[in-house]
Amino acid sequence: MTGMKEGAGEDPFADNGSESSNPTEQEKTGDTNAESKATDVRQTGQQQIQIPYKFRRDGVQDGRSRVPLFLQEDTKRAERDALRELEERFDNNVSLTDLREALVKVGLQHLDEAKDNLEQWGYGMTFDE
Repeated sequence: MTGMKEGAGEDPFADNGSESSNPTEQEKTGDTNAESKATDVRQTGQQQIQIPYKFRRDGVQDGRSRVPLFLQEDTKRAERDALRELEERFDNNVSLTDLREALVKVGLQHLDEAKDNLEQWGYGMTFDE
């Protein structure tokens, strides 16, 4: 007998379709449709479940665009401290890429505070009399 028995040990995130398990050329290059992954919903009996991004991706770069990020030393230290704290809270490793995107998303929800920080760096200053 080959393969695994169906039942409780079955992978709840596995695809049940007739698609090949070999990655397509699009998947190999990382050029996947991020929108379809962002709304991946599976039907189980009468219940719909949404599979969290962490579990439906192939890697931390999956569905993301690369952007350069340069940090001041104090920001880098705060980021490292935040990573350690969140890893303790989750009792699990946290991807630095995931942390950075989460921080950006939270910042986007708090533009007034971001504006205050930019003003501390000199934005909005004028030297006209």
